[in-house]
Amino acid sequence: MNVNIQTVHFDSDSKLIEHVNKKIAKLSHYHDKIIKVDVFLKLDNVVHQIKDKVAEIRVTVPRHEFFVKQTSKSFEESFDSALDAVIIQIKKAKEKQAA
Repeated sequence: MNVNIQTVHFDSDSKLIEHVNKKIAKLSHYHDKIIKVDVFLKLDNVVHQIKDKVAEIRVTVPRHEFFVKQTSKSFEESFDSALDAVIIQIKKAKEKQAA
C-alpha cells in the first residue's frame, strides 16, 4: 500500500502526519488489495479569517476508487470523519462483490 500525504496552503507538524499514517495503516483490515492512498489536507477559505480544515482521502483498489472529502475546524476531526466514510464505502463495495 502506497501512502501519499499532501498538505496544501500550510506546513503540517509531525504529530498530524503521524496521526494520519497510524489511521491509514488500519485500512488494510477492510480491503487487502489497496494499491494507493492519497490524503490531501487543505486550508479552505484562505481569503477569510475563518479557516476550515479540509481532509480528502482517495483510496485506489483494483478496478475501483473511493473518494471522500470532509470539512471541520480541526484536521484530525476532518480526517477521522473522512476515514470513517471511506471505510463505509469500502465495506459496501465488498458486500456487493460477495453478493
